[in-house]
Amino acid sequence: MNTLELKKDFHNLIESIDNEGLLSDFYELIKRRISIKEGELWKGLTEKEREELNLAFKESEEPHNLISHEEIRKKHY
Repeated sequence: MNTLELKKDFHNLIESIDNEGLLSDFYELIKRRISIKEGELWKGLTEKEREELNLAFKESEEPHNLISHEEIRKKHY
C-alpha cells in the first residue's frame, strides 16, 4: 500500500468512528508519534531498561517463546 492509499484509508477509518473518546486517543497518539524524534525514546531509557529491552527482543526471535494471537484472544476476550 502506498502513501496515498494509506492516507485515503486512514481518512476513511477516521470518518467511520463516532466515538469521541476513541478519536481523541487516536489524535493524541498520532500527535505524540509525530513529535518524537527518531532515537529519542531509546535515549530516555536507563542502561538497565535498554538491556532488558534487548533481551526481550532476542528472546522474541525464538519461536518457543512466542504466544499465538489466538491464545492471547482466548485469555483476554
